[in-house]
Amino acid sequence: VPSQPERGAKSTAGVEVVHQSKIKLRRKVLPDFSCSGRSTLHCSMEDLPEVLLAEIVQRITRTSDLNSLSLVSKSLCEVEANQRAAIRLGCSLFSATETLSSLCSRFSNLSKMEINYTGETLSFFSYIDDSGLSCLANCKKLMSLTLNSVPSITSRGLLSVAIGCNSLSALHLIDCKKISSGEWLEYLGWNGSLEELVVRNCNRIRQPDLLKFGPGWMKLWKFEFESKVEIDDMLGFNDPLYDVHNPSACDFLCDNLKDLRLVHIQARSELRLCLLLEKCKALEKLCLKYVVSLTDNDMIALSHSCNNLKSISLWLMPPQYVADDNDFLYIPSVTDHSLQVLALGCPMLQSVELTFHEGTFYLPDIGLTLECVRILIQSCQILVLVLNGADFFDDEGMMVLSSSPFLETLELAVNDQVTDAGMHSIARTPCLRSLTLRLCSQVTDAGLTELVHSQKLDSLTIEGCACISPQVAQGAARSVHYSLESASRSRLSRI
Repeated sequence: VPSQPERGAKSTAGVEVVHQSKIKLRRKVLPDFSCSGRSTLHCSMEDLPEVLLAEIVQRITRTSDLNSLSLVSKSLCEVEANQRAAIRLGCSLFSATETLSSLCSRFSNLSKMEINYTGETLSFFSYIDDSGLSCLANCKKLMSLTLNSVPSITSRGLLSVAIGCNSLSALHLIDCKKISSGEWLEYLGWNGSLEELVVRNCNRIRQPDLLKFGPGWMKLWKFEFESKVEIDDMLGFNDPLYDVHNPSACDFLCDNLKDLRLVHIQARSELRLCLLLEKCKALEKLCLKYVVSLTDNDMIALSHSCNNLKSISLWLMPPQYVADDNDFLYIPSVTDHSLQVLALGCPMLQSVELTFHEGTFYLPDIGLTLECVRILIQSCQILVLVLNGADFFDDEGMMVLSSSPFLETLELAVNDQVTDAGMHSIARTPCLRSLTLRLCSQVTDAGLTELVHSQKLDSLTIEGCACISPQVAQGAARSVHYSLESASRSRLSRI
């Protein structure tokens, strides 16, 4: 910082400090500094009050700008280090462990850390290992840790974090191949303060291992568990250790759990879904994606205990079948009856997603009919409805929806039953503001005519509907997304 004001810098009404990084800092009033007459004001960044430096740092949000700012002066560097709350580390670190150790020493007030190696394939970059992760134990204020595709971390490194970071409240483990359910899970359950636990595609952490979390379930408000298993490998799978007469297998409380997401799990294993749902008294959001052996009993248990449920997403497996006298008897997982009980038991339900596996298209009975949609619309204030691969939903279903006084968002995907007549019906829905059509082959430009005339839509998304032209779609809503291509079935989740 120059001792004399730069050309054009103000020296009476305020102070303008210009430094080499070209960042200009203005403040009309600076305490403890004054100038009068033709006196020259001599100041440096080191002379500015710490309160002012802290305010400067708080107003800068971009990480690159913060990094540049910390190079301006020692005072700014110290203030910025004390206020830095979050760090995200990825690839391109040649000495990852040393770098993490240095960062933990510098930023003592870290509350959020993410280590993400997603898509990294270069062998000459180093990865953070257990010794590097143990440095986080010095971050006593760390509250959130995310490990994504970190190949060198094991349960040993995670245990050191669990012991050292007593304030840890959120833990996300994604694609961590070497982490198993060891002492870290049991330690966090008995001594930790976890409120959010997410485990996705960690092959060594099995569904029964989650019982080790013990009393930690009582503190959780969000839990996600996803097993990386192919759907075809799950069909016909039965857990040989499952004992229907063992009530102690799920002997824990989870009264505070509000957000639950389970993907590719076995509903009849030690961590039984039916018993788990019975204990979730505060549950508000539920996603069950391709859960093996899901039955009406699970949905009925949900309706009896989760009266505060607001959002449910069901990705249903194909119906199981058994051979009977050279014929096949299909046994659907969920039927209209259980959804009727759910609608009556969960009056606060607002968002519903039903996604059907592509194998159900060739089956005579998938368990659900148009009646389940009618029941949901009549019994609950449904604001969002997503139907993916619902072959039973046709123009009559669109007419049912047109009488809904609350429906604001409708998404239809992989449907060849809804035609232009159904689109004319849905245009009469009083509160509809957002419409999405994906892979709806029977809807044409003529079907959008009524929507164009009504001008009621705020958002319209058209993907993979070859019979709808972009010209007509552009006039049907204030915001329009149009594409002849569509995402794959596995990526069509909405809720």
